[in-house]
Formats: sequence, structure tokens, C-alpha cells
Amino acid sequence: MIDNEFSDAHDGFYWNKQAQNYKIDIRNYDLIEPLFEGVRYVFHLAAESRIQPSINDPTTAVDINVNGTCNVLQAARKHGVERVIYSSTSSAYGLKNKPPLKEDMPNDCLNPYSVSKVAGEELCKMYNDLFGLKTITFRYFNVYGERQPTKGQYAPVVGLFLKQAKSGKKMTVVGDGKQTRDYTHVSDVVEANICATRCTEGFGEIFNIGCGKRHSVLDLVSLIGGEYEHIPPRRGESRETEANIEKSKAYLNWTPKINLCDWLKKEKELKQ
Repeated sequence: MIDNEFSDAHDGFYWNKQAQNYKIDIRNYDLIEPLFEGVRYVFHLAAESRIQPSINDPTTAVDINVNGTCNVLQAARKHGVERVIYSSTSSAYGLKNKPPLKEDMPNDCLNPYSVSKVAGEELCKMYNDLFGLKTITFRYFNVYGERQPTKGQYAPVVGLFLKQAKSGKKMTVVGDGKQTRDYTHVSDVVEANICATRCTEGFGEIFNIGCGKRHSVLDLVSLIGGEYEHIPPRRGESRETEANIEKSKAYLNWTPKINLCDWLKKEKELKQ
């Protein structure tokens, strides 16, 4: 596993003691390249993965998400990696596309984060088509679950709201709270990645990984329970997301299993 511990969204980092772990930045090609020798599958999740920090510092987001991704692909190509599974984002769909969102819809990037992640998608397609390196690109829809980030005002909303409610603070609802999101449990994301190592078609293509259902931020407040307050809306964010996952079902034989409402209910019971 390669991780530079760049993120400030966690209280700690979860290194797997059964794996070989390397604290290295993917922007350093010379250091990461030898680590790809003898590797069959690469799961590329390293990124500057938050929208608002990318707006504050576009050059870092582009450097990590574009140059870093190119380094990963080139190292995989050099060492004959069987396939690369790239983690991208549903924020590529922006505002112009109406849910349910399909992979063949035009990109509508609203911020440096989505621009840089879509550039990574294009690199994956190019390495697949030009160099014969098999790639699969996943567009994730609002991932939540165990070990989710909870630090800072830009932490993903499920983890942030649970932390705020547990500590007796008001949940901070951005804007009017009526914006909707498709929430995807991390275990379903893991399963999709495993399925991508087994598929026999769809290389060089994009696949939505979501639940195909959406909830508003105010729905989330109601499910968790507790007081809340509104804070100003943010620039560069989508209004509605909901994944069409028919392509992922067909090509990957993958179907999400975890329902947000059921998971939150269990979380509340555990906290009581």
C-alpha cells in the first residue's frame, strides 16, 4: 500500500499490518515505480479528494490527481500490471445533467477537483487504448461508512453529522439542505473494486458506483435526529446526484447491498 498521509481529514491512518506499506507520494515517480514490480492489480485511490480545498489550491489538486495518476499508470505499464482500477467522482456530471446520471452524459466540471479527476479518467482511457494497459474507471457517489473522515468543515456529510450529533452540536446544513445525494456504503465500493478484477469486458470505460437512490441533506438530518443550523452555500457543488447503475450491474455483476436508512438506524442503536 502506498500513502503519503497527505489528508488532514482523519485522526489517524489505517495501515494494514499484513501488507507492505510505503509512506510515499505518488507524485514521486522514481520512488513508486519499483513498487509495481510483480503486481497484478492496482487500486488507485490516492487523490486530493475534496472540492473546497481544490478551489482554494487548484495547483496541488491538479498535481496530485493528474500528474500523480499519470505516474501510477506509467509505473503499471512498465511492469506489466494486469489492470488498474481508478477511483473517480460523480462530481464530473455537474449541474447540466439531470438524474439519474448515466456514464454517457457530457462532463460538466464545476471545480478544480472534478476537472483533475476527469483528466485522470482520460489518462486511463488513453493508457488502455494506446498502450494496452487494461483500466476500469469508477465514478463514486458520496461514499460513507466505517472509518469515514470526520475532521474539518469539509468532511463528508454523513460522518460529519454523526460526529456533531454525538457531541451535542448542531448539524451544519449547507445552504437550504434540499440538495440531494446518492449515498454509497464503503463495503459496496470495496465489492465493486473486487468485481473489477474479475470482469472480462468494459476496459477503458467509466462505471457509476452508487445506490440509485437519493436523499436530501435535510432527510439525513431527520434520519440522524437532533438540532441543526444552516450555513452559507458553497461554490462549485452539484445540486442533485443519483446514479444509473445498470452498466455496473451488467458488466461487473455488481449490485449495492447496504441501504443508508438501515445503516444509520444501526449506527444510532449502537450509540445508545
